[in-house]
Amino acid sequence: MKVFKDLISGDEMFTDSYKYEVVDDAFYMVIGKNTTVTQGDIQLEGANPSAEEEDEGTESNSVSGIDVVIFMRLQETGFGNKKDYLTYMKEYIKNLKSKLEGTPAADKLPAIQKPLAELLKKFKDLQFFTGESMNPDGMVAIGDYKEIDGEERPVIYFPKLGLEEEKL
Repeated sequence: MKVFKDLISGDEMFTDSYKYEVVDDAFYMVIGKNTTVTQGDIQLEGANPSAEEEDEGTESNSVSGIDVVIFMRLQETGFGNKKDYLTYMKEYIKNLKSKLEGTPAADKLPAIQKPLAELLKKFKDLQFFTGESMNPDGMVAIGDYKEIDGEERPVIYFPKLGLEEEKL
């Protein structure tokens, strides 16, 4: 299995267990699905909960959202407007460029501009996610919805050059 980690924060952003594709050699588009995860919901076959437990109304925590976000522990963040996001992105690209300096990847950074401009046309409909550490200098992935195989599915865009692959 491969884990894709943020070059700057070191946070695990996604794994190859999710379906993904490369968009314009600039982003990984990870195809997610909406899901609900319930903690403590362990049911053994043939088990019969006692009447007391049912009366107590045992509490369980349910979390609904996009599977990639939940299982990779991504944190939702936001930007007041497109200008705030572009200010962040300009700083992120600058940090990434210094991290990639001297590698062929550094010359590929401008490739992100065209697909990013396309995504930002629907800025108000997008969601933004940081890694688990919520490092303000780290990557912010972009969440959107897209029709895939006739079904509207959540997709998350991760800047390709901001990730390193690690085999587990």
